[in-house]
Amino acid sequence: MNAPRTRVQRRPVHGVLLLDKPIGLSSNDALQKVKWLLRAEKAGHTGTLDPLATGVLPLCFGAATKFSQLHLDADKTYRAIACLGQRTSTGDAEGDVIETRAVHVSAQSLAQLLPRFTGAIQQIPPMYSALKKDGKPLYELARAGLEVERPARDVRIHTLKAVLVQSASAAPAIEFVAKCSKGTYIRTLGEDIGEALGCGAHLTFLRREVTGDFDLSQCVTLPQLEAMSEDERLACLLPPEALLAHHTRVTLTPQDAGYFLSGMRRRGAWPDAAQVAVFGADPQALLGVAHIQSGELIADRLLSPLEIEQVLAQTQAQNLHQPIAEGQQF
Repeated sequence: MNAPRTRVQRRPVHGVLLLDKPIGLSSNDALQKVKWLLRAEKAGHTGTLDPLATGVLPLCFGAATKFSQLHLDADKTYRAIACLGQRTSTGDAEGDVIETRAVHVSAQSLAQLLPRFTGAIQQIPPMYSALKKDGKPLYELARAGLEVERPARDVRIHTLKAVLVQSASAAPAIEFVAKCSKGTYIRTLGEDIGEALGCGAHLTFLRREVTGDFDLSQCVTLPQLEAMSEDERLACLLPPEALLAHHTRVTLTPQDAGYFLSGMRRRGAWPDAAQVAVFGADPQALLGVAHIQSGELIADRLLSPLEIEQVLAQTQAQNLHQPIAEGQQF
């Protein structure tokens, strides 16, 4: 007989964990593994990475999930390798080779090409993407052998650097680093550069090095997490306000904080601001996000009193390195 599965007792966990996602896992698979390790009740991520890709994947837990959408607009930096001379059905090494061409590329011709792909550009999203057509993900249509028209999208490549290298199979390749806006498909960028070079290309390596203010130096790997105690895993979490670093900060008195949490607007000598992180003064705690218009602080997304209490207790436990007992509520 099979041994009965041990039921994981979930608990409220709040904050942001920066994971260095391994190759071969989808973003959701990685999220579920970390959620299980933390025994967290609620979790989400701030944008996906392909299974082929590795690198910075911010995972949000508890109260932080309320602000995860705000991070989708963040600029990102990727390092990639594109093998020249072959196009594949998916634009990366997971697809079938659909075309092979000779490669005649020099460092000079590559350097001359890069300005064409820097600044505001347009991209046609790949068929193997999560975008939807009539309610169906494009990758499902692609797997069925169908191709549909996709409108070009405006994106921005802030910086682009590239050099000629050899791929793992000793084939000619380019290694490039791109800092780009949200919505940029690096597979498509690699394919388009290869097409402009006259030989075609497909990605064989993709690593996200930076997303917003978060970079690889702040990340933890799955093996590292698995080797940690529960307290050590908890200590890896950044507070929910880590997602709000560029928000204007407003701190309210205890009385105004109570009114604000009930949804009431507060008046003050504040300049207009589209994105505001609101804190209570005593205790010092994140209350939610808001905007300021004509001197009025107007709530957009609020934490519940229970979430605020749990975040404060979790922060205290992290600061004191106190073990959290089984089943204890933060």
